[in-house]
Amino acid sequence: MFEEFVLAASTADLSEEPRARDHADAVEFRMDLADAPRDQLASYDGELPLLVTNRASWEGGEADGLARYDALSDAVARDAVAAVDVELAALRGTHPDPAEESHATALRDAARREGVAVVASVHDFESTPEPAALVDLLADAASEGDVGKLATTATAPTDALATLKATHEATVAGHRVATMCMGEPGRHTRAVAPVYGSKIGYAPVDPAEATAPGQYPLATLRTLVDRLRGGEPGA
Repeated sequence: MFEEFVLAASTADLSEEPRARDHADAVEFRMDLADAPRDQLASYDGELPLLVTNRASWEGGEADGLARYDALSDAVARDAVAAVDVELAALRGTHPDPAEESHATALRDAARREGVAVVASVHDFESTPEPAALVDLLADAASEGDVGKLATTATAPTDALATLKATHEATVAGHRVATMCMGEPGRHTRAVAPVYGSKIGYAPVDPAEATAPGQYPLATLRTLVDRLRGGEPGA
């Protein structure tokens, strides 16, 4: 997975998967936002592979405590799950709670035993660092997972340019990355970053339930990405 660009339809309700099939390559299942997420996984019989995310509250999600790792460990053992998102701060041991690192690395080991790809993620809800810092972050994230994901907040067009530049440099250096800017000034990066090497895009199945600022509707992002990359819309 992630050899080519993957458009993930984000949802907390796996019964929405049929609505995503025409446009998405995978479903990002937001376990931290879902009702009975383990039950949903147990009964999932959809066509699209799953990227499971149980986002920690300290990185913008709604999952509290270390119990989120138990749910993710159960998830990666399921055949439908092709990838799991793990916060870079936990994998690198930079979170104040040292237990985060041991749980995160154990989850990564379990995922790899199951042939499940690991997305090591970083989210900055306040700003976009300088390009050199972005490249370093992407290299760190890519070294800890199969894909290094970096979502920052753009407050000006220069932030979007910095992200695109870092995406290109990291890709040329051989790192597999996924990048985007949150916020209106960087919204277009969600469509443009794949041109520079970004491997994952995210869009909500239901536009009213966007999980991050600036997300495009699923069908819109599919069309934009395909056209900018030189393919037919929906290809």
